[in-house]
Amino acid sequence: AALKPLDLMEAARGLTELSPRRPSQANLRRAVSTAYYALFHCLASCAANSLIGRARGPAWHQTYRALEHGTARRACENKAALAAFPPDVRDFAALFAALQKARQQADYALDGKYEKADVRAAIDAVEGAIARFEQVDARHRRAFIAHVLFKRRPW
Repeated sequence: AALKPLDLMEAARGLTELSPRRPSQANLRRAVSTAYYALFHCLASCAANSLIGRARGPAWHQTYRALEHGTARRACENKAALAAFPPDVRDFAALFAALQKARQQADYALDGKYEKADVRAAIDAVEGAIARFEQVDARHRRAFIAHVLFKRRPW
C-alpha cells in the first residue's frame, strides 16, 4: 500500500514530541526526513492517480514508483518551466526541492543542530503545501506530473 502523506505528517510531528522537554537531534532529523517523504509520496500518489486512475493494479504501482528523487528535484527547480503553473504548484515545487536538500542534510550531514521550532515550521509548511496542491485543478496537477516524470525533448 502507498504511504499516506497525512500519516507521514503525523509521524513527523510525533517525532518532535517524543521527549517532554527537548527532542533529540536524531528525532528532529528524522522529522525533517519524514516531512520530505510526505511531499514525495503525495507527488507519487498524485502521479499514479492522475495518469492511471485510483484502481491500484500493476500500472498504478509502476507509475507510483516511477518518481525519482533527483529528477523530480531538478524539475522542481526549473523556474522557467514552472512559470506556466499556478502559484500553489510553484510553491509545492519550491518546497519539494528545498525539503529534499534538507532531508539529505538531515540524513547525511554530521554537523548542524536542529531546533524544534524550525522543524515544526517545516512540517507546517509541508502540510499547507500538500493541502493547497491537492486543491489545484486536476489539469494543472497532471501537467505538473508530466513535467516531473518525463524528460523534456526539444522539438
